[in-house]
Amino acid sequence: MSWKLYEIDRRAQALVLKFRDTDVLGESHKMRMTTAYGLERFWGEHLRLIKTKDKANFWRETWKELCAIMLEAGIKVPNDAVNPDKTAEVQAMAAKLWDEKQFPIEQRKVALAVLVQLCDSLVWWTQRYKKPGNGARE
Repeated sequence: MSWKLYEIDRRAQALVLKFRDTDVLGESHKMRMTTAYGLERFWGEHLRLIKTKDKANFWRETWKELCAIMLEAGIKVPNDAVNPDKTAEVQAMAAKLWDEKQFPIEQRKVALAVLVQLCDSLVWWTQRYKKPGNGARE
């Protein structure tokens, strides 16, 4: 048996640095709070923020990073690209996140635990790299 590092903290740091010059780092705190409501709500948040492109991109990139981590662990998290104006596409993607056959509950629990850790790391790095007035809490 071997130990595989998924470098969650390093990935979170990279996300924070990527978005540091935009006004979105305060979203990391919201991301962490949203994990309490589950994967489906976390995934859908980028759709709600579509009019604030940078915030939506930060949420979307965080979701993509979660999917990449989970894929390395052998778990495929649904991650369809959807048009937010097409209700049927949004519903189909949300259904995949809830479908026991496509995404078993055991895998969802692991993915949610990893998402919590990723968001905890985002919050930590946000507090270290924030720029005053750039969307991060003082």
